[in-house]
Amino acid sequence: MSASRSLEGRVAVVTGAARGVGELLARKLSARGAKVALVGLEPQALKEVSERLHTDSDHWHADVTDHEAMARVAREVKQRFGKVDIVVANAGVAAGGPFADSDPDAWRRVIEVNLIGGAVTARAFLPVLAESRGYFLQIASLAAITPAPMMSAYCASKSGVEAFAHCLRAEVGHKGVRVGVGYLSWTDTDMVRGADQDEVMRELRQRLPWPSNRTYPLGPAVDRIVAGIERRSPHVYAQWWLRGMQGVRGCLPGIIATVGRREMQRFEPRLSHVSRGLVGAGGAADEKERAGDTGRH
Repeated sequence: MSASRSLEGRVAVVTGAARGVGELLARKLSARGAKVALVGLEPQALKEVSERLHTDSDHWHADVTDHEAMARVAREVKQRFGKVDIVVANAGVAAGGPFADSDPDAWRRVIEVNLIGGAVTARAFLPVLAESRGYFLQIASLAAITPAPMMSAYCASKSGVEAFAHCLRAEVGHKGVRVGVGYLSWTDTDMVRGADQDEVMRELRQRLPWPSNRTYPLGPAVDRIVAGIERRSPHVYAQWWLRGMQGVRGCLPGIIATVGRREMQRFEPRLSHVSRGLVGAGGAADEKERAGDTGRH
C-alpha cells in the first residue's frame, strides 16, 4: 500500500462537482488543504460550492464530452493555480429500463458522459499531470464489476471507464503519473434517489442480495475516496465489501443471467411504465444543457 501524501497546497480538479459525490469530495479535499477547481454544467451551483470551500478555489462551466472546452479548462486551471496535482473524473449520468425499449438518445448520452467524458478529461489534463507527477482518479462503480438488468448503458459505461483507466495506468506510469479507479455501490446521491423514484427500478434494487441492496451514506464513502487520493491508490473502494467482489466477478455474469431471467419475467407486465430518460438532478441538468438553456448570466 502506498504511503499517504499530504494534500496541503495540492491542486485538485473535480468534475461533476455541483452536487453529490463531487460536491462533498471538493469540500473534504479543501478541508485537508487542497486548492480545488470545480468543473460542471451548473455555473450557479458550482459558484455556491466554491464559495463554501475552506481554501482557494474556482469553478468552470464545461461539458466533459467537449474536447475543446475541457482543453480550455485545463489551460485555465493551470494558469489560475500554477499546477494540477489531482484530477477526479467524477461526472456521470444514468438511465434505467429495458434496453429494447430504451430512449436511444438517453442511452447514448450515458456512454458519452461516463466513458467518453472520462477519457476527454484525462486527455485534457494529462500534460499538466505529467508535469506534477500527479494522480488521475476515474470514478467507476459496482456496475463495472457486475452486470445488472435494466442498467445496460450504465454498466457498459462503467465497465468501459474501468478498462480505460487500467490501460492508461500502464501507459503513463513511467512518467510518474498514477491512475486509480474508484468503485461505489448505491450511495445516497441525487442520481440514486432519482432512480428510486421509479417504482420498478426501486423494487428490483431491493431484491438484490445483501449488501448490494442497501443505500450507503455519502459521507463515509467520500472519506474512503479521499483516503485513496492521499495514497494515490490504484483501486479505491467507497464501501468496504466492494474489494471482495473483485475475487468473484468472473462468476457474476452467469449468476445474474439466471436470476435476471426470473426477475424480468416477474416484472414484465410493469416494464412499460419505467422511465426512459436520464435520472436525478444531474440528469436534468445535462438535458437542460443540451437543450441550450444553461442558466448562465
